[in-house]
Order: sequence, then C-alpha cells, then structure tokens
Amino acid sequence: MGESGLRVTAPTWVGGAEIERLLHERRDWILRHLQNWKERREHWHQHGTRWENGGRLPYLGATIEMRTSGNAPTHFAGALDQPAEGDVLWLALPADASAERIRDSVQAWLRQRAQAVLGDRLQAALARTGLSIAGWRLSSAATRWGSCSSSGRIRLNWRLVHFAPHLIDYVIIHELAHLREMNHGPGFWAQVETLMPDYRSAREALRAIDPGVLPDF
Repeated sequence: MGESGLRVTAPTWVGGAEIERLLHERRDWILRHLQNWKERREHWHQHGTRWENGGRLPYLGATIEMRTSGNAPTHFAGALDQPAEGDVLWLALPADASAERIRDSVQAWLRQRAQAVLGDRLQAALARTGLSIAGWRLSSAATRWGSCSSSGRIRLNWRLVHFAPHLIDYVIIHELAHLREMNHGPGFWAQVETLMPDYRSAREALRAIDPGVLPDF
C-alpha cells in the first residue's frame, strides 16, 4: 500500500489466474486496508505537517512541535531517545523564517538524529545477535526502509527516525537476517524469528504505514 493506493507484485512464475484467485480470496482484507489507506490520506491532507511555528511532525513514534528560537542554538526540549507527545524542537531561526527554511532545518536535524539513533540501534542489534557487517550508511530511498548487499553492507532509510524504536529494530533485524538468507523465503523468515521472536506485530505495523503520509521533504 503506497501513496497511489494498492500495488500487487508477484514472482514472474506466478500466472495471472493464480493472482486473481488470491486477490479474490483476500478481497475483504484488501477492501478493509484500502479504506484505512483512504482515511489516512484524508487525515493527512487535513492535518499534515505545516512548516511553521507550532507545526507538528513524527519523531521516534511521538508527535513533536517545531518552534523558532531566534539566536539560540537548535535544541530539543525533551529526551532525545525517548520523546514524549508535545516535546518541542527549537530551531535556530527567526520568528519570520520561511516555510522552506524551517523545513530544511528540520530535515537537517532529523538526518543528524537518524545517523545517531539508527547507528546505536544497529550496533546494539549486532552485539545481541553476534553478527557482523562490512559497514552501513543512511539512504534516501523512496520506497525501501532498508537493504543488505551480498557483501554485508547495510543501508537504512533516514526517515525511519519518524518511527517508534521497535519498528526501527524490526527493519534492522530484517536486514541482518539477509546476512544469512539473501531472499524472502521460509528460511529467511525463520532467521528473522530467531533474531526477533515477536517480529510479526512490528512487521504488520510497518506495513500499515503509508509513506505518503510522512512529512514531505
């Protein structure tokens, strides 16, 4: 489910008749999720991020506010790793700063936080699982939250910083499982479950998120 609605993908060896049969079997589930998607889109168009004093945006699963602080340095009034609803991100911008300047300042801050948060959580996952990687970096992919190359290099989408920590951890574990299984077959999901036994709830929660309703940078 993406910004344009429902998209169906299938392996090249699956025929059209089989796809139609599966779609028919899951008709109620599909209609329910399409309705949820429509409602989220309508909510976003009415209440989406406004790049202004008092504008709100998601950060680590909480909704925080943006405020301009004049000459004071940019800082976050709250716990950086455990934000609460309504915490304020103070931006080193004048009160009459344009929407573009506010957006660019917020994006710079979020990317900085993504580098720190995702890096810390990745290192914690590596220590917990005993796995090792060749390196990692942030990505700006439009539709992928993460990737793992055959050489063991991990890429994590910086926009994961919008999400609650357990969703970030699921994406990290998903990519680490590819170190053992470079596919999405049964063996891969067995690896994910070994590394994160309760992964299913996080996977479903992440799948329910429409990237189109995130702040528009």
